[in-house]
Amino acid sequence: MPRDLPLGNGSLLVNFDRDYRVRDIYWPHVGLKNHTKGSPCRFGIWVDGRFRWSDDPGWQRYQGYLHDSLVTDVRMSHHELDVKLAVHDLVDFHENIFLRRLSVESLDGKAKEVRFFFAYDFSIDGYEVGDSAYYEPERKAVFHYKGKTWFLIGSGRQKGRAVEVGVDSWAVGNKNIHGLEGTWKDAEDGLLSRNSVTQGSVDSVICLNLRLDRGEAAIGWHWFCVGEDFVEVTRLNRIIREKGPNTFFERTRDYWQLWANKEDKGFSGLSANVCAVCRRSLLIMRTQIDNEGAVIAANDHDFIHFANDTYSYMWPRDGALVVSTYVEVGYSEVSRRFFDFCHRVITREGYLLHKYNPDGSLASSWHGWYQDGRKRLPVQEDETALVLWALWQHFDRFRDVEFIKPHYRGLILRAANWLLSYRDRKSGLVLPSWDLWEERYGVHAWTVGAVWAGLTAAANFAGIFGQHVYQKDFAKAADSLLKAVRKHMWSKSEKRFVRSLVAENNDSHPDLTMDASLVGLWYFGMFSPDDPQIVSTMEIMQQRLRVNTGVGGMARYENDYYHQVSKDLRKVPGNPWFISTLWLAQWQIAVAKTEEDLEEPLALIEWAGNHALTSGVLAEQIHPFTHEPLSVSPLTWSHATMVATVRQFMARSEELQGKAAD
Repeated sequence: MPRDLPLGNGSLLVNFDRDYRVRDIYWPHVGLKNHTKGSPCRFGIWVDGRFRWSDDPGWQRYQGYLHDSLVTDVRMSHHELDVKLAVHDLVDFHENIFLRRLSVESLDGKAKEVRFFFAYDFSIDGYEVGDSAYYEPERKAVFHYKGKTWFLIGSGRQKGRAVEVGVDSWAVGNKNIHGLEGTWKDAEDGLLSRNSVTQGSVDSVICLNLRLDRGEAAIGWHWFCVGEDFVEVTRLNRIIREKGPNTFFERTRDYWQLWANKEDKGFSGLSANVCAVCRRSLLIMRTQIDNEGAVIAANDHDFIHFANDTYSYMWPRDGALVVSTYVEVGYSEVSRRFFDFCHRVITREGYLLHKYNPDGSLASSWHGWYQDGRKRLPVQEDETALVLWALWQHFDRFRDVEFIKPHYRGLILRAANWLLSYRDRKSGLVLPSWDLWEERYGVHAWTVGAVWAGLTAAANFAGIFGQHVYQKDFAKAADSLLKAVRKHMWSKSEKRFVRSLVAENNDSHPDLTMDASLVGLWYFGMFSPDDPQIVSTMEIMQQRLRVNTGVGGMARYENDYYHQVSKDLRKVPGNPWFISTLWLAQWQIAVAKTEEDLEEPLALIEWAGNHALTSGVLAEQIHPFTHEPLSVSPLTWSHATMVATVRQFMARSEELQGKAAD
C-alpha cells in the first residue's frame, strides 16, 4: 500500500498509508530500524456510542499537506458519526517528536462526547521479542521500550490558551500470541481496560476525551517522543508541556516553508497541479534522506512481502541523481552530506558496491563475487562514476574549494583511477558489470555514458588542482570510450544503439531489447542529444516503449517482467514508469527548436503530475490499466526526475522565448 504522507526530519521518519494509519516509524536513521515492521498503528474515533477506525469506508477523506510544508492537512468526515475532523501531523524539524493537532466539529450542530483512540503496534528495533510497555501516572503517559529505544506516548486537550496534558485512558497488552489480535480491539466499545504493564510481543492504545459544545470545535493534541533512554524521552515530553504543543506545530510549519522557498522557483506556463507536485517533490525527497548523508531509495515497508527485503537502502547511483537535482536548485547542505557518506564507504580499490544501509554498513545484495571459477567484482560501474559526475555538478554550482579539498585524493582520484583501470584495452570499452536495473551482466549503454561522465568530471577536477598528467589520462580515456561506443554499440541493421553487449563464451553479442536506459548515452553529456545516432535511437524508443492503453506513459524496457501486468507487448511493453516517461520528456526538451516543440514534453510532464497521489507522492510504476501506483511509493528517484524535468522545461522555454523575441 502506498505511503501517502511521509513526514521526517532526517532522523525520525513516520509514514501514513492511504487509510490514514501510521505504518512505518524509522529511527534513528531514515530507513533503518522500522519500529512497526509496517504494521498499522490505528487511529479511531468514538462519538456518542458509535466507533469507527480511520480505514472505515464511510469516511470521506482528503490527505495532503499544508502549503510548502511537511505538516499534513487531513480532512475527514463521517455521516454516521456526524463529525468532521481537521488534523495536522508533523515530525518536529529538530527534535525527535511526532505531533498531531486534532480539531473536531459537529456536523449537525449538536453537543457530543468524542473519544480519540491511538493504537501503536510496535516491534521495537524491527522484531517483536522482548518489548516492554507500561503506564506511568506521574506523566500520565504510556512508555514502550527495548534496549536503547524508548517511546513516550502522550496527549492533551486545548483549554483556552493552555493545554491540559495526560492520556484519559489506556491499555497495554499482547498481540500475535495465544490467538490475540492486539490491544487495539479493546478500543472498539469506547472503553479501555487500563491494564498498566506487559512485556513480550506488545501493543498499546491510549484515549483522549473531548467535549463538543453546540457550534464549537474542540481541539486535542497527541504525540510520541523517541530517544535512547527514559531521560531523553521525558526531556522531550517536558519541553512539549512547557512550551506547549502549538509551538512545535508553528515552528515546524515555518521551518519547512522557509526551506522550500530557499530559492525562487517560478513555474510559469505549467498547470497548478504540476507546480504543486514539483514543489512537493523537493520536500518529499528530503524525508527520504538521512542526516548522515544516505539518500534512501524508498521507505515503503510493504515491499517486504514481494521479496522479503525492502528499498530502504542507499544505491550510490540513485543518490547521485537525487543530489544532482538538489544541486541544481541550490541545496548544497544535502549534497555535501551525501558526498561525505560516499567518501566514508568507498573501497580502498576505488569502487562503490551495490548498496548501503543508512548507517554506512554494506547492505544485502544478490550480486556475487564468484562466477565460472574465478572472482568477479559485484559492481554496477555507473554507481561509482555518477558520484564523480554529481560531485562535479556540485562544485561547478557552488565553487566550495574547501569542501572538495579533503575529498580529492580519497574519493575523486581513488574512484577515477579505478574507472581508468576497469577497461577493456582491446575494445576501449568498460569491462562488464551489472546494469542499472541490476538484472544483466555485460557492457551497457547507460554504464558507458556514466563512466564517460565520471572520467570527464575527474579530468576537470585534476585540471583545477593543477595535476595535468591525471587530467590528460582521464580525458584521453573518456575520448577513447566515446569512440568505442560508436564502433561497437551502434547497430547498422537496427539504425540505433544497443542497450548492452553481453559477454558469452569469450565473445560478446548485442542485446537488441529496447531499453529506456539508452538515454545514458546523452544524459550525462557523452553525445549531444541532437546527434543523428541519438535522434534515431530515441525516435525508435518512443515507438517501442510507449504504453498503448488509456493510461499511457513509457515502459522501462520491452517485456519488463518486474510487477508485470500484461503479456500483450504490443499494448504494454512494460508498466509505465515515471522515470522513463520523464527521460523521454527531457530529451524532447533538449532537442526542441521552437516553443511548439515543447508541447509534447509538456504533455508527459502533465502525465506525471496527474498520476501523483493527492498528497503529491510519486510511485515507481503505474498500473497500465487502472492508473494505480505499483511497487514502492514514494520513490525518491521519481521525485528527483520530476523536479529535474520541470526545471529543464522552464529553462528551455525561457531560452526559446528569448530567441523568438530577438
